[in-house]
Order: sequence, then C-alpha cells, then structure tokens
Amino acid sequence: MQLTIPPGGIQSSHLDACILYPSGVYMKSPRGYPRPVCPHLTEEAPMPATTYAVAGMSCGHCKATLTKAIGELDGVSGVEVDLGTGRVTVTTATEPDDTEIAEVVDEAGYELTGRV
Repeated sequence: MQLTIPPGGIQSSHLDACILYPSGVYMKSPRGYPRPVCPHLTEEAPMPATTYAVAGMSCGHCKATLTKAIGELDGVSGVEVDLGTGRVTVTTATEPDDTEIAEVVDEAGYELTGRV
C-alpha cells in the first residue's frame, strides 16, 4: 500500500509511519484523504468554554431547562450547569454570542448577569 502525503502534510516519525495532515484536511477533505489512524494524531484541539453567571437557578428543572435551551443554539457543543455556584459553562466551536445566550437564558426565565 502506498500512502500519498497531502499538500502541506508531513510524514510522522512515529513507528506506525502515520501521516500528519495539515490542520482541517481530514475534517473536510474535498479529495477524500483518509482520517489519520494513529491515536496521537486524532486528538482534536479542545473547544473553548465560556462561563456565565446566571441568577434564578435553584433545582434540577432549572438545570435541565437551561441545558436544553442553550444546547439548541448553533455552534454549542456542550452545556454544564452548576446550581451551587450559579454558573453555566458553554462549550462552542467559536467565540459564543453573549447576546444570543443572554436572550435564550432570559426567555427560559433566568437572568444572565455576565461572564465569570
């Protein structure tokens, strides 16, 4: 089997002789390059997480409501609600839109008081 290194890629010195693809190539490749198979090459960069202070949360229903409402926004990949501290951590692929998140939190019956 012959491997073709894509433009901008490099050959790994790892014993498995994997190919290190340029950033993003294996995610959306118009030429259909295969995904890397070595575990050390498949780790993706962590997505940014933003923490907000939210007032009015007190129970499991509050947590479920905010998790669902914020989680339905475009670009949101994770929501963690901490009732004890009154904080909501939102994980997104890009910088979150604070105004959009504040609107969703307000519509759900809570108040986003700012970033932490």
